[in-house]
Amino acid sequence: MIVCGYGHTFSVSQNVEDTLYCVDSPSKQNHDEYTPNTNRRKMVTHPGPRTLAEKVWDSHVVVPGENGKPDLLYIDLHLVHEVTSPQAFEGLRIENRPLRRLDLTIATEDHNTPTENIFSTIADITSRTQIETLRRNAAEFGMRIHPLGDKEQGIVHVVGPQLGLTMPGLTVVCGDSHTSTHGAFGALAFGIGTSEVEHVMATQTLPLARFKTMAINVEGTLKPGVTAKDIILAVIAQIGTGGGQGYVLEYRGSAIHSLSMEGRMTICNMSIEAGARAGMVAPDETTFEYVKGRPHAPTGQDWDEAVAYWKTLPTDEGPSSIKKSTLMRMSWSLSSPGALTRDRVFP
Repeated sequence: MIVCGYGHTFSVSQNVEDTLYCVDSPSKQNHDEYTPNTNRRKMVTHPGPRTLAEKVWDSHVVVPGENGKPDLLYIDLHLVHEVTSPQAFEGLRIENRPLRRLDLTIATEDHNTPTENIFSTIADITSRTQIETLRRNAAEFGMRIHPLGDKEQGIVHVVGPQLGLTMPGLTVVCGDSHTSTHGAFGALAFGIGTSEVEHVMATQTLPLARFKTMAINVEGTLKPGVTAKDIILAVIAQIGTGGGQGYVLEYRGSAIHSLSMEGRMTICNMSIEAGARAGMVAPDETTFEYVKGRPHAPTGQDWDEAVAYWKTLPTDEGPSSIKKSTLMRMSWSLSSPGALTRDRVFP
C-alpha cells in the first residue's frame, strides 16, 4: 500500500499507487546501482514559457493537486544521514513498511563524525548512538551506507556531487536544511523534516505546494579576492534574510556562469539563509564537464541523451511567473548584513 498523507497521519490511495507503478520500478532494488530514469522526463510537455524550477517540477508530478491541494511530487534521490533518520526508520518499522526505492536512497555518516582518530570510539554518547543507530537501520532495511572510514564517506552535500549522484533535472531531498547545495547542478533540491523523510522512504514521493521562482541576476567579472561567498552574502543583504520565503532562487548572469561548480554550490547552499526553499543554477558546459566520468554518471549513448535533455532545462524567455532582483551590492564581512551598495564607503 502507498501512503499519501502528511507527517504521521497517513491515508491510502489505490489511485496513487497505480500511478506510481507507471513511473518507477518498485522491483528494482539493487542498491549498488543508482539509475534514475531521465528519459521519461522528455515526455512531459507544457505550453508557454517556463522557469528552470517549473520544468523540473512539472516532469515529476505524479498526481496534480486540485482545488488548492498540493501536487504529489516524485523524488529521484534521497540522501540520508544519522540525525534526522532514526524516527523515520522507526515509523517504517512500526507500520511494517520497507524502503520503497533502495537504489535511490543513499546514506552517509555526516553530522556527528570526528575529523581525527576516526577509527576510535566516538566519545560523545549522543553522537555515537546516532551513528550506531544509522548503521543498524541500514543493515535492517538493506540501505546503501558509507560509514566512517569508507573512502566515499563525507559531508552529505559533497558526497552526492562527487559520486555523480547529483545531476541536472533531478529532484533531491535530505533531512538537512542545506540540501539546496545540489541546486548548483540544475536539480530541484531542498531540505525536509523527519516526518517527510519517512514519507519519502515509504513512497518515494512528497505532497508539496508549488514553489515560486525569483531570478537573481549577477552580471560582470569578479575582481581578484571576490568569491562566491561574497556574492551570496550580498544577495542576502539585498533581498533580506526572509526575502526568499516560498521561492526557489535561480541565480543567473555572467558572474554566476563564470563560477566553478564549487562556487555555484556555495551560492546555492546559502539560499536558505535568505529564507528560500531552494537555490538553482541552470546547467551548462561547466556542469556537464563536472558530472562526466563520475561513478554514477551516465555513459555512452545514455550520456548523450542526458546532456541533450539537460540543455532543455534553462528558463525560457519571458515566463510571467518569475520575480526578478539584480545584484547592486558587495560584501565586506562574513555575515549577510555586512554588504554595501557600490557607492558606499567600506568601514
